[in-house]
Amino acid sequence: MKRLETLILASHNPGKVREIRELLAPFGLTVTGAAELGLIEPEETGRTFCDNAALKARAATTATGLAALADDSGLVVAALNGAPGIYSARWAGADRDFAHATTRVERELKEAGARDLSAKFVCALALAEPDREVEIFEGEVRGRLCFPPRGNNGFGYDPIFVAEGMRQTFGEIEPRLKHAISHRARAFAGLRRHLEKAGVRA
Repeated sequence: MKRLETLILASHNPGKVREIRELLAPFGLTVTGAAELGLIEPEETGRTFCDNAALKARAATTATGLAALADDSGLVVAALNGAPGIYSARWAGADRDFAHATTRVERELKEAGARDLSAKFVCALALAEPDREVEIFEGEVRGRLCFPPRGNNGFGYDPIFVAEGMRQTFGEIEPRLKHAISHRARAFAGLRRHLEKAGVRA
């Protein structure tokens, strides 16, 4: 297997790109975000997180001829029948206004008369390389929602999510701690094993 040295991050979400870059830093890869290359965001037509991650990774690899890593992740709320789920980013709108998205989550829970605030974050990572099958790595972290939002760290729905066994939201904890326990970190555990087999070591 050819040693992986350069990787495209197939995401236009600045917070997600920053977090993935931090997780990849120990591997010494040359990492470039899709927005830096002017790549167009493909339409997310998949029915699952894995489907959407794979199509984004393939699109970036096809456009650049380089290996690409895509993340599709979101918040799954039990009392909302799994919403926003794969539509988590779309709930934030074109402006990626997650304050609006978290307000919508709270409003819909109230409208449903829901007392169950259990939720989970789910992450699917897809690694695409030219002339190879896409590799998928999954992770999740369970917890509960809290309102009003708390904390300015992280991004997205982090300020309303408290992981099992914790009291602080993902928006309040330090990034280093989040990187150790998050859904994305758990998906990265599988990616790490794959990279090490490919001769890329932290």
